[in-house]
Amino acid sequence: MASRRYTILIADRTSGVVRRVTISARPAVAVACAMVTLPVLIGIGAAWKAKSDVVGLYSSQQALELENSSYRTATEELSGQIESLQSAISDLGARAALDPSLARTLEKLPALGKARAMGGSVAPAASSARQDSAYARTLSALSNPDDTFGLLRSLLEGLESRLQSVRTNVEKRNALANATPSIWPAHGWLSSTMGPRADPVTGSRDYHSGLDIAGDKGQPVYATAAGVVTQAGYQGAYGNLIIVEHGFGLETRYGHLSGFTVQKGAHVKRGEMIGRLGATGRTTGTHLHYEVMANGRLLNPLQLLTQQKPRDR
Repeated sequence: MASRRYTILIADRTSGVVRRVTISARPAVAVACAMVTLPVLIGIGAAWKAKSDVVGLYSSQQALELENSSYRTATEELSGQIESLQSAISDLGARAALDPSLARTLEKLPALGKARAMGGSVAPAASSARQDSAYARTLSALSNPDDTFGLLRSLLEGLESRLQSVRTNVEKRNALANATPSIWPAHGWLSSTMGPRADPVTGSRDYHSGLDIAGDKGQPVYATAAGVVTQAGYQGAYGNLIIVEHGFGLETRYGHLSGFTVQKGAHVKRGEMIGRLGATGRTTGTHLHYEVMANGRLLNPLQLLTQQKPRDR
């Protein structure tokens, strides 16, 4: 069926000219539909693009949040390591203040660490300032946070390694000092020193293997260093004998006791009471026989004692 045609008259009142425009119905409807549909399609396309952009932004936000969480965790971990290292350095500094010989050990630390450990100004020396400046330039030049954290970790690991070496040396020194017999085992007077002498029973030439400290029966006898009691019982000429092992090959013996206040296997501290003065075994009177052994060899106890000695008789 033929399409309907419409004629539109356009008249100019001034000139009286009349113009006719003939159009078909189908093209007119098609143009009208196109004019209505085009804005709708443009709106739908814009909405789809906006939704796609929002989804992309949401995914980027989640990735950034995950990355920030990872960096936050790494930062907290590094902060904890830094606090631990600073605490250890401060502790070593306090020990060095009490024991000046530890200052040589602290030389193993970096310059900034030594300044903190010794309690002085944290401003490093000229050479150390150049090193710290180089570190700062390196850090500022790093654009990737992963590189920054990696460098910080390597620096911390290096410092921690050196600090652990220093800590181990300090702990060994403290353990050795704690195991060294350095106090007098009893109060009284020094009746015999270590070395050649006349035997008090037979009068023949003899070698005395320790110190004799005379006093009243029942007076306290003290451990001269921290250790473990390996024997507490009667043993021949020693009478009632206590043996304490202190580690590092050191051992102390306390003979002629009238009684024990500790048993075998007990852990004792320096200055702790372990027995009482007596006259058991081969003796001519009430006193303590005290010996120090180092790796199975007798050692003169006077070389280790730091306190004022008992009065000589």
